Amino acid sequence: MSTDGPPLGRLGVAMVTPFTDDGAIDQAGVERLVAHLLDAGHDMLVVNGTTGESPTTTDAEKNDLVAQVKTVAAGRAVVIAGVGSADTNHTISLARGAAQSGADGLLVVTPYYSKPSQDGLLAHFRAVADSTDLPVMLYDIPGRSAVPIATATLLRLAEHPRITAVKDAKGDFGGTAQVLAETDLDYYSGADENNLPLLALGAAGIVSVVSHVAGRHYAKMLAAVAAGDLATARAVNSRVQPAYRAIMTVAQGAVAAKAAMELLGVLTNRHVRLPQVPMTDEQVDSLRTDLERLGVLA
Repeated sequence: MSTDGPPLGRLGVAMVTPFTDDGAIDQAGVERLVAHLLDAGHDMLVVNGTTGESPTTTDAEKNDLVAQVKTVAAGRAVVIAGVGSADTNHTISLARGAAQSGADGLLVVTPYYSKPSQDGLLAHFRAVADSTDLPVMLYDIPGRSAVPIATATLLRLAEHPRITAVKDAKGDFGGTAQVLAETDLDYYSGADENNLPLLALGAAGIVSVVSHVAGRHYAKMLAAVAAGDLATARAVNSRVQPAYRAIMTVAQGAVAAKAAMELLGVLTNRHVRLPQVPMTDEQVDSLRTDLERLGVLA
């Protein structure tokens, strides 16, 4: 890993959780997947996020995944543990479990479904940040949580010494520009369609689902933006559009990413836990075509 970039890294992946055919955690699959992602240049691995099917894994499975990924990564990438839930006390329990299992940081999503007020969000995120010594990346995704983290709330949360970053899937570029100008928060694009515009605004990096298959391309884009070479960055962004279409628009991201990993031979199956269902054979055929266009599948 580079030591001169943001503490949590630049090229992050929202990692899928491999399962065996009978639905258990596939430990051998986890090892192969981590090796694949590290070889593609990722310096941040986000486990137990939505793409990791966190709503369907137990707390014990989450802790075991953090410990295994940390061991396999062996210092080559920062390991961020998704610990978000709709319940502050449960989130704190997950945060402490992740810390004990070796996580380097926490990803804390906006509590979903209950639609808390902005004061509620402040209290929630501060309570979680106070519960461990780990840096916290806020996850702002109103498309799933229903409630955005308002710009004014982000400015106040930035005052907390352990709230250091934001994974943004809100797409409010004006608000992002204000937060970047007025705080030291590191921003990460959490929606692949917004990677380039957020990087152009000054984001520190990305946390991507598409980078399961496009990690090397995104590493090139990040390097180009850092060098001020937006022409190259735009060219890379155009190059990865087939992968974006394949992973993010045909089926749910975790479903498609697992199918892609099966096609690449990283995983032995594309099993997901209900209520998700695997890609159909017809969808996989379309995915194969798009991955061939990207050049990652012969």
